[in-house]
Amino acid sequence: MNSLFKVLQTYCRKMAKISLKSNIHASPPRFLRFPVQEQMLFAKRLSMILKSGMPIMQGLDMLQKERASSSALYIYRSLITDVSEGHTLSHALFKFSGTFSEFGINVIRVGEKSGTLHENLEYFAAELKRASALRRKIMGALIYPAVIVCATIGITVLLTVYIVPKIIPIFASVKAQLPLSTRILMSVSHVLSEWGWLLIGAIVLGIGAAAFGMRYRQFHRAVDTLVLKIPIIGSLARLYSLATLCRTLAVLLRSDVRIVESIELVAASTRNILFQEELLRARDRIIRGQTISSQFAVRADLFPPLLAQMMSVAEQTGNLSTTLEYLSAHYEEEIDDLTKNITTLIEPVLMIMMGAVVGFIAISIISPIYSITQNLSSH
Repeated sequence: MNSLFKVLQTYCRKMAKISLKSNIHASPPRFLRFPVQEQMLFAKRLSMILKSGMPIMQGLDMLQKERASSSALYIYRSLITDVSEGHTLSHALFKFSGTFSEFGINVIRVGEKSGTLHENLEYFAAELKRASALRRKIMGALIYPAVIVCATIGITVLLTVYIVPKIIPIFASVKAQLPLSTRILMSVSHVLSEWGWLLIGAIVLGIGAAAFGMRYRQFHRAVDTLVLKIPIIGSLARLYSLATLCRTLAVLLRSDVRIVESIELVAASTRNILFQEELLRARDRIIRGQTISSQFAVRADLFPPLLAQMMSVAEQTGNLSTTLEYLSAHYEEEIDDLTKNITTLIEPVLMIMMGAVVGFIAISIISPIYSITQNLSSH
């Protein structure tokens, strides 16, 4: 009787696995989306579940029941299936390496090996939260300038495409020489009215070509170099890369990942090609027995002297992860200061630009009207 019960139990488990697999492959989502916010909640909740002593299978099943989208359901089912077959969580997550970062997967892998999975999941969740908050600060600081620029362009297009063409016939009937500004405005209005859609199409194609070109390393490198040279935006990009680099490396080292592997993972997760190349050169120096700080000291245009000096001291004292956490907090504070002041710094320039454009259009329209009225009054 007991043997029959065991056979039935084994059969039911196999059928459940087969049913789950068929569900996964039968209806995968067309667009697999698992945003950073959901990844953060996944890591945080699973960390709490494992910390309470609950088995990982039961924890994943609980998270599956709380899923909010078809993509989340698909991912959780896949994780449950792989873990139930004896695979590790990091192995199961590797299937979704396009969604989960290589950094996060390796932090989880190290936690599984060291028996500190719940702690590493908590590190991963905290890192995602910091990175997300940092991106929001930078994007929030750039929203105001973007709105002003878009408003200026919109007003210019509205005036030149819809207002100026109605006044042009009056100007054309005047035999007198029109001011240079008026003639320029009439030419711009004509081009926008006749070829506006072609210009929009060319801009869209240009943006698409640039996005496609980012797949090629040389083009990507040229864009990253240009971005770092742009005033204010370049400073923000540099500080963001430094803060992310230091924070990620600190988390990996604290998770007992070897220094060479940690630098490789940080380089792989770094979007800026220039920083990526310097990190790989630093890795090569470490392999040859040199210090990581020596590479940072060479590129003062990317790595501030403070970073190289602090790293040099940390390598001698053996508290590299703590130093990196301090440096990350320092650069995040600099980002805070810069984002708070960015509106004050950029607003006068934007106002002058907007005033110059609108003033040019106003003068170009008013000047010939004034000349016409003067001629009429003289006659």
